[in-house]
Amino acid sequence: MTANKPSPATRVAIVINMPAPYRTPVFQRLAKVWGIDNLLVVYCSEREGNRDWVLEQKGFKYTVLKKSTLVWKNRYIHYNLDVNKVLREFAPDVIITTGFYPTSLLAFAYALFHKNAHIPWTDGTFDSEQTLSIVHRIVRRVVFKFSPTFLGASQGSINLYQSYGIQRERIFQSHLCTDFEAFKSTNTENRKYDFMFSGRFAPEKNPIFAIDVAAGLAKTLQRKVSLLMLGAGPLLATAKEHAASLAEYVDVVFPGFLQQDELPGYYGSAKIFLFPSSWDPWGVVANEACSAGQPVIISPHAGAANDLVCHNENGYVLPLEQSAWIEHAAKLLNSPDLWNEFSKAGIAKVQTFNYDAAASGILNSVSALAL
Repeated sequence: MTANKPSPATRVAIVINMPAPYRTPVFQRLAKVWGIDNLLVVYCSEREGNRDWVLEQKGFKYTVLKKSTLVWKNRYIHYNLDVNKVLREFAPDVIITTGFYPTSLLAFAYALFHKNAHIPWTDGTFDSEQTLSIVHRIVRRVVFKFSPTFLGASQGSINLYQSYGIQRERIFQSHLCTDFEAFKSTNTENRKYDFMFSGRFAPEKNPIFAIDVAAGLAKTLQRKVSLLMLGAGPLLATAKEHAASLAEYVDVVFPGFLQQDELPGYYGSAKIFLFPSSWDPWGVVANEACSAGQPVIISPHAGAANDLVCHNENGYVLPLEQSAWIEHAAKLLNSPDLWNEFSKAGIAKVQTFNYDAAASGILNSVSALAL
């Protein structure tokens, strides 16, 4: 496919669910390149109920649609009927949509009717979408048929697009990332916690599994193990009760949900990051952990696995079997040299997952359009 660079006046609308700390700096960079009047970020909601971020949106134009959201199986389904009005007033040349909830599909239909270029942008992976229904797959095939270029967060996203027969040269990567400098730890020796977990206390995040791994390692090492668990969610009370039942083996600290500027110090206080998710399109917590010099033990069900976190390089990618996690955690804690090797590798690797690179993927996806 021949890439034609659009004119500087190209107007781009991005329809996305809500503000997120890993997106805002990317949008700021896009606005600097395209011009602040040529980019509009359209949020379906100021905040979803399972996210408590307090974020300042500046450096780009944005609007928040009238809140119209359903919650189904802990998923937030947006159906903002005013999205077409907002798009009509902005008059974009290109519409980028994230996800396949009704608001995104309305924006896609608007693009189709008005002959605007449409770019799907997904954090999903081939693995994370294996349980989709036939209807969901048909919807994706229709959207993909009328989309000239595509955006994905990970290699898993690229694999997902290719499973629908999309050529690799039409797919552009825009990694999820975090502020490396903010999380880079200056304390690489005196880390008081053996393990760290950060995320929503929800079934798919498996916080109980993390506690059991820590307790199992304590039995292997014949000493008490410490675990720092950040976050909140429906399983928080259950996790606290479970930790109390294993107090003989593991000392678990629960600081609760923290805002972005509070996180770096906590990450710098732990040795190994546990990421036992059974479903996660990416997992920015892995970026944060690598930035703080923590080796990461991750399940293969997270998009960051084998992309940011590579087995035997800066962590371990392991099936959700406690014995395997305990064995590999013991290797890291028993070998300072191995821990240092993985720590340095993670710090080096995560620096390539930066906001400039994420913005470049989006810029290139638009530049490849024949507008």
